[in-house]
Amino acid sequence: MKKITILLAENHVVVRESIRQFLEREASFKVVGEAGDGEEAVQMVSQLKPDVIIMDISMPKLNGIEATKQIKALQPSAVVLILTAYDYEQYIFPLLEAGAAGYLLKDVSSRELIRAIQTVYKGEAVLHPAIARKVMERLRQPKVEPTGERASDLLTERETSILKMAARGMTNSDIAQELHLSVRTVGSHLGNIFNKLGVGSRTEAVIQAMKKGWFTLEESA
Repeated sequence: MKKITILLAENHVVVRESIRQFLEREASFKVVGEAGDGEEAVQMVSQLKPDVIIMDISMPKLNGIEATKQIKALQPSAVVLILTAYDYEQYIFPLLEAGAAGYLLKDVSSRELIRAIQTVYKGEAVLHPAIARKVMERLRQPKVEPTGERASDLLTERETSILKMAARGMTNSDIAQELHLSVRTVGSHLGNIFNKLGVGSRTEAVIQAMKKGWFTLEESA
């Protein structure tokens, strides 16, 4: 079975070593590298191409926001999972818009972090409950960027339906059951959506769709 390869980007050595120790006890994980600052993280992603990058925000040389932007520009398929002590909106939304697939606070348990890595690796979003509340509040009144582009210009009707379900927080399994599809087929549709929108995660796809004015959170319900 293929192991999920992980890069840790965290400037506190003790924290980084602690995370590595419990992740390496998980048989399906392999930590392939550790970065102590944002610049090093970008370089190591380019070299190692890990499946998941666990990223802190406050780091020397390049903070987590800029590092995430550069990583997604270099490798759009890269999966960035934020793990930080900060729940400020000035960090949350720039990171999600930059393409972070998940945002956790450091009060999560080791088991919750393991589940989160497995979830974002499958292409689904993970948000700490405190972060999810802030995101839901913001998405109820999205800042629309009128482009004249309609969802139907890029996405099929089925893809638009799946994206709306993702906006409601439904998992791939939930969507598959609702539409009488296989989970693999739903994952394939989401992959097509990501490619068409030039994004790397469902959270990023939902935010982009709402900013384009394709639908609101209420309309997706």
